[in-house]
Amino acid sequence: AAAAAADAAPFALPALGADEDDLDLSALTAITPLDGRYGRQVKGLRGLCSEYGLIRFRVLAEVRWLQTLAATEGIAEVPPFSDEANAVLERIATEFSVEDAQKVKDVERTTNHDVKAVEYVIKQMMVDSGVEELATAMEFTHFACTSEDVNNLAHALMLKTSLEFEVLPAMDELIEALAGLALAGL
Repeated sequence: AAAAAADAAPFALPALGADEDDLDLSALTAITPLDGRYGRQVKGLRGLCSEYGLIRFRVLAEVRWLQTLAATEGIAEVPPFSDEANAVLERIATEFSVEDAQKVKDVERTTNHDVKAVEYVIKQMMVDSGVEELATAMEFTHFACTSEDVNNLAHALMLKTSLEFEVLPAMDELIEALAGLALAGL
């Protein structure tokens, strides 16, 4: 009988409590130890590798794509942007905030599509800018792109930026510290 019970549920899991699906973030409830016990050490990665970071890099990819379309001769539907329009797009791409990312998440609740929500928020920002040529060109945001195109670029930018500004400088500090210990004979 004991063998049969062991075969039936060799890895029985405890039942989850009713309140366990809405836990606040803490060192104990983080998805990974990086968010939890090592949170202090990787704090600089939050703006780069979090959901906010991913959305921000998606916005950057979408804006740069639209600017590239406008700068490409032979695409009459998206004529070259004025300095004013490019300045607005630059602000959208480089000053994208956590609050802006929350707007994307709010739209995503309706669309059920993360990249489409990014597209809609960018379009709204373009219209809200009051720059007529952006309102005219807004339908070319995400033109000829798949979500995978945008995600691939966003993840690559996330990795490149994380390496350049966080990981490699931390590794250089570690190498310098170890070299100092080695030279001191420790």
